[in-house]
Amino acid sequence: SCVHTGNCFVPICDIIAVEETEFNKKQRNIGRWQKMAKLHAFTVYYVKKARNHRWRCSDVTFWCVDEHLCNQWIQALKELLEMQKSRPKQLLVYINPYGGKRQGKRIYEQKVAPLFSLASISTDVVITEHANHAKDNLFEVNIYKYDGVVCVGGDGMFSEVMHGLIGRMQKDSGIDQNNPKASLVQCNIRIGIIPAGSTDCICYSTVGISDPVTSALHIIVGDCQPLDVSSVHHNNTFLKYSVSLLGYGFYGDILKDSEKKRWMGPMRYDYSGFKTFLSHHYYEGTIAYQPAKHTQGSPRDKESCRTGCYICKESEKQLAEQQKECGLKHEEGEEEWKIIKGKFLAINAVNMSCACPRSPKGLSPAAHLADGSADLILVRKCSRFDFLRYLVRHTNQDDQFDFPFVDVYRVKCFQFISKLSEDNESNVMDIGKKRFGQFCRDHPACCCNIVNSTWNCDGETLDSSAIEVRVHCQLMKLFARGIEENGKDEAAYSHSSVEQLL
Repeated sequence: SCVHTGNCFVPICDIIAVEETEFNKKQRNIGRWQKMAKLHAFTVYYVKKARNHRWRCSDVTFWCVDEHLCNQWIQALKELLEMQKSRPKQLLVYINPYGGKRQGKRIYEQKVAPLFSLASISTDVVITEHANHAKDNLFEVNIYKYDGVVCVGGDGMFSEVMHGLIGRMQKDSGIDQNNPKASLVQCNIRIGIIPAGSTDCICYSTVGISDPVTSALHIIVGDCQPLDVSSVHHNNTFLKYSVSLLGYGFYGDILKDSEKKRWMGPMRYDYSGFKTFLSHHYYEGTIAYQPAKHTQGSPRDKESCRTGCYICKESEKQLAEQQKECGLKHEEGEEEWKIIKGKFLAINAVNMSCACPRSPKGLSPAAHLADGSADLILVRKCSRFDFLRYLVRHTNQDDQFDFPFVDVYRVKCFQFISKLSEDNESNVMDIGKKRFGQFCRDHPACCCNIVNSTWNCDGETLDSSAIEVRVHCQLMKLFARGIEENGKDEAAYSHSSVEQLL
């Protein structure tokens, strides 16, 4: 019979590894068992869920006098683990040694690699040496032999790996990324994020915490979270992919200013944010968008995206049905476009809540990770005090869209052109001048900002005052499960369990 150190109830899906244990390595007081000549034991390593979505690796050792019975247990548990087909066996790992506080290599070697080794995951590790090293490398390696790609770094490192992986998939499938209307091929190779940057927004929004050990454990147990990706084009030329924030005006100006102050470290964002707030620039332009009619939710419905999100699943089904019905009946260009023109302090399009420790609910608390839509937030020209009220709302529980100068729309695609570009260029975008209409010119020229802002695309600058953005539903997958509801951790223990190891 087996005896153990207490009541331990662990779901199979939370077990990391099972190993035979040498007793002389475990300095335990095992009471009456010490009198026996020979003991046999095995240790079960498993995920222990702590508060605030933090996961840790814990272990429990079981021992018995019967060697055959002990081996039977080890074999049975290993066979159960082998049946967990979603778990990765071979990973390609990219480490950015320069990002954040330059701790990426140390974090991986000390906190992550031992866990991968324990879980019998083999890895090929590439230390990146320059910008776009990982992206370029993903076009050369045999990616199909891997069960996933892991990036150790911040949001910039993730973006690089994402661009490489999606780009490689389109290249192998003969898809032209420069065609804004192209149906992109889904990327089924999952990406894992080990946070080690100055900003880890994507990790925080998809796992609930920026913690290397927690993220490593999500990779080991084989979690999978689909993710929408927006493509950004200018004049039938592909520019970038975005999964979190695409911001013009306030957030674009902050990024542009902070890039000049990299020597300040993460503090540069605070400095540039304050400076940008005081400058209070507004930008004039026109936006055209197509509403996301397939989605089940809306930006103001308080329905946050959580593990196994019903809205994401239903929206994906609705979108597939819509596309099936439309078929060749009518071109997308004939669908309804809404036009908005004006003076804006900020234009933000978000594919996820963009939650972070400073803004626990994010820019759009009800944005969904995988519903095939983005939330388009327009902050019109207003007083400094009103704009400050709007910004403060991101740090508390109030409805941040409850202002007369803020509009929010759930969209599947949109186009933007600044007034300066529209005045200077013709046919900047497919949508054409006729659809945008003419601007109101009843203001004196001296009052109007004639300069263009910069787009902040997932923390990277994009200098184009005329862009076309399209959301691609569930284009890629992460080693994550979304953010679990409070109390869901306990509920998870009710299924797929090893009965009691007794």
